[in-house]
Parts: sequence; structure tokens; C-alpha cells
Amino acid sequence: MNVILRSKVDGLGQRGDIVDVAQGYARNFLFPQGHAIKASAGALEQAAKMRASRDSKDQSAREAATAIASTLVPKTITVSAKASSEGKLFGSIHAAEIAVAIKAQTDIDIDRKSIEADHNIKTTGQHTVTASLHHDVSFPITLEVVAAD
Repeated sequence: MNVILRSKVDGLGQRGDIVDVAQGYARNFLFPQGHAIKASAGALEQAAKMRASRDSKDQSAREAATAIASTLVPKTITVSAKASSEGKLFGSIHAAEIAVAIKAQTDIDIDRKSIEADHNIKTTGQHTVTASLHHDVSFPITLEVVAAD
């Protein structure tokens, strides 16, 4: 049975996609939850409009993420934390602390969930983390971890 998705369904598709699903799945889950409508001639035009809207929003989100990336890549973000005389931190630097430092130093608001560190930052010095603001836009952020006074 062909249906048009009205919202994103994990493992199935995005809003506006036309997918072929089992009748029981459509009747018992997709239709009652409002995730899909049955594909008809008029609904196909509506699906095309949904896809165009989705693509337009995706393009603007990609452009915004690219603009943020071009601003943050050349900068070095300074994060201060309590550390021993050898340079080991008492604790570690987490994504939330990095997001707060970025907001304070550049006035760019990044969600902590989009910041990915390869390892826990437990020493002073220069480190690199990756930010993924869009599925097509990932970029490195350079951190300078300094000992707090």
C-alpha cells in the first residue's frame, strides 16, 4: 500500500516521502498516529509541496550551519578549569562547558549535543573537538584549556 508520510518516521522516511508499506502497518500505526495519509492523485500534489518545503528548510539550515562553521573554525576557544601544577585537570571538560565557552566568547549558541569529543579532555593545552550542526556540516573547534587562577 502506498502512503505519503506527514512526519518523519524512523526507519521509513521523511515528511512528504511516498513509501510502500504493509496494509496492517498503515492501518494500525501510521494512520491512527497521524504519520501518514493514503496516496491518491490529489495527495501526490500535496506530497510534492511537503518535499519542497522540507528541502527549502534543509537548505536554509545547511547555510546557517556553514556560516557558523566559517566563524568558529579559525577561532580558538579558551576554557579554564582547575588543574594541578603538572597540567592535569581536577575533573574533565564536557560538551556543556564547551558550549557555554563558545556562547561567552563568540555569542554563537551551539547545542551541547552537537559537540563531539573523541576523548575526555583531562589536561591543559590545545585540544580539538568536532561540532555537527547539520548532517552535511561537521567542523573542528580548537580549544585552549588553561588552568584557572
